[in-house]
Amino acid sequence: MKVIVLGSGVIGVTTAYYLARAGHEVTVVDRQAGPARETSFANAGEVSPGYSSPWAGPGVPVKAVKWLLMRHGPLVIWPKLDPVMWWWMLKLLRNCTAARYAINKSRMIPIAEYSRDCLRALRAETGIQYDERSGGTLQLFRKQKQLDGAGDDIAVLKQYGVPYEVLDPAGCIAAEPGLAASKVKFVGGLRLPQDETGDCHMFTQALAAEAARLGVQFRFDTHIERLVADGGRITGVVTGAGLLQADAYVAALGSWSPRLLRPVGIPVPVYPVKGYSITVPVIDPAGAPASTVMDESYKVAITRLGDRIRVGGTAEISGYSDRLDAARRATLDHSLTDMFPNGGDLSKASFWCGLRPMTPDGPPVIGATRYGNLYLNTGHGTLGWTMACGSGRALADLMSGRKPDIDVSELNVSRYDHRFG
Repeated sequence: MKVIVLGSGVIGVTTAYYLARAGHEVTVVDRQAGPARETSFANAGEVSPGYSSPWAGPGVPVKAVKWLLMRHGPLVIWPKLDPVMWWWMLKLLRNCTAARYAINKSRMIPIAEYSRDCLRALRAETGIQYDERSGGTLQLFRKQKQLDGAGDDIAVLKQYGVPYEVLDPAGCIAAEPGLAASKVKFVGGLRLPQDETGDCHMFTQALAAEAARLGVQFRFDTHIERLVADGGRITGVVTGAGLLQADAYVAALGSWSPRLLRPVGIPVPVYPVKGYSITVPVIDPAGAPASTVMDESYKVAITRLGDRIRVGGTAEISGYSDRLDAARRATLDHSLTDMFPNGGDLSKASFWCGLRPMTPDGPPVIGATRYGNLYLNTGHGTLGWTMACGSGRALADLMSGRKPDIDVSELNVSRYDHRFG
C-alpha cells in the first residue's frame, strides 16, 4: 500500500518508519528542509510515562490563577479574538473534574508505557544513538505543601504499577549529586526510576535515516495546502509541488493538523500551547544534572543531554505565535541557576520555542477517521517524545490490518462525537 505521511516531526517519522517496516511504500511530506525542525527540535528531552497526566484536572483552574500571578509562573495566556482559542479553553475547563481526569489518565498511561517499551526495542534493533540516558526523573519539591500534595500522584502511580521512590533531601542529592550545590532548599522529591531522557531532534534525524534505508521517500521544502476528498475517501493532497496521491494518508502535523482537517469536516480539538527551552553547554559535569530534574515550583524540566543541559518549560497560550519572549527565558535561567548553579554556561545558551499540539482532555488522537483512507496521529501535547514510538507502531498495525499490542480505540477522534471535550 502506498502511504503519504504529512509531517516529519517525531510523530510523523516514527509512523513512517513502522509503516515501512510493515512493508508499505511510504512518502513523508513536510514544509521544512529536514526532519524535526519544529516542535520536535529542542523539547525538554524527557521520555516520561510516569508523568503522562492530563493538564485538565481537579484544582487546576485555581492553580492556573495563581500561576498567572507569579513572576516566574508556568502559565501565560495572551487573549486573542480567536473563537477557537476560547472554545478549546472552555473544553479544557470542562475536563477539570475528578471523573474525567481518571478517564483521561487511563487513556494516556498505557500508550506512554507501551511507547517506552517500543523505544527500547527499536534502540536494541537499530543501535540508534541520541544522547540517551536511563537515569529516571526526579520531581523536586521546594515546599512541604508540594511534597504533601504528591500523595494523589503517588496513588495514581500505585494504581498503574509505576515504580517510584519518595526521597528526602539527602536521597535527592544521592540521585542527582549536582544538587549539592543548589542555591535553594528543597524538602524532598518523587523519583521515577524507569523514565528516560534523550535528544528528540537527534533521534528523529537518525530514525529518518533508518526509514530511508527501508525505502521511505522524504519530500522536504514542500508546503502542504489541502486535502482533496471525494465521497468517503481522500483522493490526494495538494502541495506546493502539485497534487500527491496515495492509497492512504496520515495527518501528523501537530498543532497544524486542525487547519488541514477542518475543511474536510474533521474538527479535531487540537490547539497550540507554546513551550520554551534553553540549551546550555556543560562546564562542570559534576555540577550538572545526571538525568532530569523537574522543578515543581516552576514546572521546569532540567535535563542532561550529552555535553549539554536542556531546560524546558512554560505553557503559553498565544495562538500560533512563534515569538521568543525574554520573560520566559528569565524563568528558565532562574530555575537552572537555582538548582545547578555550576553546571552550565548560560552566556552560551541557545533560546527556542515550539508549539505543542494539545487536546483539551489530554490524550492524543490516534486512528481512523470517517474517511476510509485517512488516519490521524496528532495531539500529543507535551508528550510527543514520550508517546512517539508507541503511537507510530500502533497506527502502523491498524493500517496494516493487524491488531495493535494495546487497545487504542479510545484514542480515536470519534471520542469527541458524543461529549463536550
